[in-house]
Amino acid sequence: MKPEIVMIPERKLVGMCITTSISFDETAALWQNFMARHKEIKNVAQPGFYSMQIYPEDFKVEEFTEDTKFERWAAVEVNEFDDLPAGMSKRILAGGMYAVFTHVGPVKTFVNTSNFIYGTWLPNSKYELDARAHFERLGEKYYGPDHPESEEEIWVPITTS
Repeated sequence: MKPEIVMIPERKLVGMCITTSISFDETAALWQNFMARHKEIKNVAQPGFYSMQIYPEDFKVEEFTEDTKFERWAAVEVNEFDDLPAGMSKRILAGGMYAVFTHVGPVKTFVNTSNFIYGTWLPNSKYELDARAHFERLGEKYYGPDHPESEEEIWVPITTS
């Protein structure tokens, strides 16, 4: 699995967020709430959804545990922040360099892809994690969390030392 290395400008996102951990994961409820209301969002820039994670400022992958607290977002990209629906928030996704991987399969196998990215690819690459948001892009080939052919892009913020 080889990533595409891309530079992106900042993006405007609107959605819902929670503070969670892997041990107390409320992601399903977050997405259920968001999907029931995402059509209320105006100025959507492109189809598809963002599942974004914002880790603590001093985040180190090797210290990540089931109890590490982080922000998880369910969002869409917008052109402008006009007419923000009640109960939703806005967030600027910082631009920069990202390694983009494609995960194929159900969510339950996502851990294998993640372990490869952070345990094999990143330590053996010329890159380091950058202190920006991590996100998954759920586009037209995302068929749901249990579908065996579902695809999602995994965007890992990187920098060179």
